[in-house]
Amino acid sequence: MTPAAVAAHAERYRDVGRVLVTCPDRPGIVAAISGLLFRHGANITELQQYSTDPFGGTFFLRIEFHREDLAGELPAIEEGLARLAAGAATRWRVATPAVRQRVAIFVSKADHALQELLWRTHSGELEMDVRMVVSNHPDLGDAVAGWGIPYHHIPVTTETRDEAERRALALLAGQVDLVVLARYMQVLTPRFLAAFPDRIINIHHSFLPAFVGADPYSAAARRGVKLIGATAHYVTAELDAGPIIEQDIERVDHRHQVADLRRIGRHVERAVLARAVGWHTQDRVIVHSNTTIVFA
Repeated sequence: MTPAAVAAHAERYRDVGRVLVTCPDRPGIVAAISGLLFRHGANITELQQYSTDPFGGTFFLRIEFHREDLAGELPAIEEGLARLAAGAATRWRVATPAVRQRVAIFVSKADHALQELLWRTHSGELEMDVRMVVSNHPDLGDAVAGWGIPYHHIPVTTETRDEAERRALALLAGQVDLVVLARYMQVLTPRFLAAFPDRIINIHHSFLPAFVGADPYSAAARRGVKLIGATAHYVTAELDAGPIIEQDIERVDHRHQVADLRRIGRHVERAVLARAVGWHTQDRVIVHSNTTIVFA
């Protein structure tokens, strides 16, 4: 985003807050929180809720609100929410979107997902601050330089994996809120995952686990697939098994060659990853066990 766009974003959201709540379902939750916001002079502009079961289930709530001079009143609102949550097995947080989330994009050699994220950020479709691009290859350095974003080449081999991860974590420390794996072909260790719980998003083709290996599109073509898909999910210690944020598909048929499948796969991956990252940065995703509630 240009400096003017950044300033416009900060002004637009200057007095906007978001409340996200997860708690056991019971009567009066919405009334209690909306009443609290009303008493502090806030106007609710968007409210979404979901319950796994109104009789003993888990309740999820996302509220967006506006309050003049929010910065001055926010501590009192948070104190009130803490009192409401006390002793009720409630998880809650307040987000202030005037400050865009800081993002690091990790990539290997394929640039389609990376370029989509950078273009959408530049155009204002993704309201985030891309602080850096990190890669285990030097190939995309020139492409990223054109966007004016720092590019860090950190080679990864079997012998240097631990040191490479330490270097990457040192780059991210205190600088990044979210990590996006835009076709980064390395497995992250539990140490890395612990630094960003529920804040690492990955994209992969949805042939998994049926078509694993280095060339899934060739395997898919040999089997005559009829759907090309992609999945964006949070990264956990279990490979490609974290909470799913978004998925999509495109239909194909016998006329599509392997190159066509790869091209269609890139198209789907770009769109799915961009939607998932957008929803995360807009505080629309709540992780619950190994699934997600997405208030899109």
